[in-house]
Amino acid sequence: MNREEALNCVKEQLTEHRYTHTLGVMSAAISLAERFGADVKKAEIAAIFHDYAKFRPKEEMKGIIQKEQMNPLLLEYSPELWHAPVGAYLVKKEAGIDDQDILTAIEFHTSGRPNMTLLEKVIYVADYIEPGRHFPGVEEVRELAEHDLDSALVQSLKNTISFLLKKNQPVFPDTLATYNSLVHKNN
Repeated sequence: MNREEALNCVKEQLTEHRYTHTLGVMSAAISLAERFGADVKKAEIAAIFHDYAKFRPKEEMKGIIQKEQMNPLLLEYSPELWHAPVGAYLVKKEAGIDDQDILTAIEFHTSGRPNMTLLEKVIYVADYIEPGRHFPGVEEVRELAEHDLDSALVQSLKNTISFLLKKNQPVFPDTLATYNSLVHKNN
């Protein structure tokens, strides 16, 4: 599937604002993939499809999580996490993308996971730093992403965890495990 076909496929699934975000993630992912040696084509496609299920009804996503026996812990945490694993499933089923590297990059772009692949890191960070994002801490992560993808990933995880703690929200275990695995690896 080429870029134009992929963009046409996702455009009907997204709001105009989310489509613009997707274009920003695509641009950031291509740049990061080129900079750090990831597969640029896979980064482009994963970025385009990363929010494919973002606006699916919560009940539909919940049903897919249960029917497909995805991590049951997802249902105990914010539905904001659900679109990533559900999106990977739907991208395979509806768009016919069966490249496992692309699918796991979509699946873990909200939570992360220990021992993330290079492509998974690229998509996670690209989603965080795309040009349309404006929130405290994003500039620091953008600067880190210029030279050290792991440092950018660690800082984005720190920021996300801190944000959730300040809002008295639970942190998904995979997110904590991702942070811990990266910190242990770098110490």
